[in-house]
Amino acid sequence: MAKLTLPSDIKNSVKAALKEDIGSGDITASLIPKDAIAKATVITRETAILCGREWFNETMLQLSDEITISWQAQDGDLINENQPLCTIQGPARAILSAERVALNFLQLLSGIATEARRYADRVKGLNTVIRDTRKTIPGLRLAQKYAVRCGGCENHRIGLYDGVLIKENHILACGSITKAVEQIRTSHPKMPIEVEVEDLDELREALTAGADMLLLDNFDRATLQRAVILNKGQAKLEASGGVTFNEIRTLAESGIDYIAIGTLTKDVRAIDLSMRFSND
Repeated sequence: MAKLTLPSDIKNSVKAALKEDIGSGDITASLIPKDAIAKATVITRETAILCGREWFNETMLQLSDEITISWQAQDGDLINENQPLCTIQGPARAILSAERVALNFLQLLSGIATEARRYADRVKGLNTVIRDTRKTIPGLRLAQKYAVRCGGCENHRIGLYDGVLIKENHILACGSITKAVEQIRTSHPKMPIEVEVEDLDELREALTAGADMLLLDNFDRATLQRAVILNKGQAKLEASGGVTFNEIRTLAESGIDYIAIGTLTKDVRAIDLSMRFSND
């Protein structure tokens, strides 16, 4: 897969995670002699898509720059049960103190990438793209969205600052879809505008107002197909709202451009990984 741009906040994310876990000091690690050197191997206990190497590396290296890490797999690779992923060597205390946080990042992000790959494969061969949402773990949005890309899906906007999505409450506050679109078009004339619509009447109004993209909220397949016909290619169409894995291919076949899947980053199951120390 193509090389992905890493988030800019890895160092800060790792620093916060280590502070949360170690606090004033790792009491149990004091059992280990200060000069002890250890070697360990990380393996996966299940098939998955690997993601999170740089978070793992940063966790280890923030505790000791004498740690060396040798990887046998890249982010985005398919990894199989019992496969060795990397070997670590260096000061035993530092490795033990970093172990849980390093694995937490690797397990979490690999879990997201694995689920994203499952969804991406579900619409393979069609023109519809699966995208994530802002339903992320606070403080880990950039990491989670990186993992989504590792799995083969795409990101929607990163936050409230880099995209326009006019939703139900915005429309109520402004008085109408038309007024909301007009206000954004005036204040941010170069910004693409996406509008959430709940029925075909709202779709018509949003198209007339000049929306660039429509978020079709809880449309069934028949209504999606009608929306595609009414749209006539004027705006990009995105399905959203409780979309399940089993139905996404059917929805994609209606001709929509995107499907928003909040579960990619919201309902996360971490991959089972293990770090084994050796006496070598």
